[in-house]
Amino acid sequence: MIDLSIVPLFFIASIMLVLSPGPDLLLISTYSSSRGFKPGFMLAIGILLAGIIQTLLVAFGLGQMMQQMPPIAMTIKIIGALYLAWLGVNLIKTWYTNQTSPSKALTVSELKPMQLISKGLLNNLLNPKALLFFSLFLPQFTNENSSLTGQILVLGTLLSLIAFTFNTLFSFGFSKIGAYFGSKLRLGKHVDGLLGVIFLGLATRLMTQK
Repeated sequence: MIDLSIVPLFFIASIMLVLSPGPDLLLISTYSSSRGFKPGFMLAIGILLAGIIQTLLVAFGLGQMMQQMPPIAMTIKIIGALYLAWLGVNLIKTWYTNQTSPSKALTVSELKPMQLISKGLLNNLLNPKALLFFSLFLPQFTNENSSLTGQILVLGTLLSLIAFTFNTLFSFGFSKIGAYFGSKLRLGKHVDGLLGVIFLGLATRLMTQK
């Protein structure tokens, strides 16, 4: 059982981490502002699932293994960067096709809920920095009087739920902002191009992080 006296500090630290800008917030803000609340919410669900998976991996030792064996982290980083770059290139190709084909000039590709959940999950899960962070952050709030694995599971789940709550709020807020400015700036036909550039930026950021 976790030490209840550290719960307030854990919540404060978790909220501060969630509010700090990062790849997940960038992805949610872009999709929500350009496509509405539902896509952002689906991404938030994917990020929640990634958090649960990372909690399980940390609880059973993969985080420590990655710290001791850098090639594993590098392999995950390369796969993640290639995946994000692939998404970016395909989105830019879709944008270019829409611009050069008059009959499809206003088309914005629609993604199914499961595709969006997968994007949110993979965007978070294929970033080894996220897993390493879980393995460094969560143990700081554990104690020696209870099972470390059990404490990690509880704390990781709490952190993931806190992030999900705020990501849902972000999705709602950015969807309202996007609806207001989108109707004025008419950026709808450029959404795929914007998202493509952002995914390429995320891929570059992931590969250049130390």
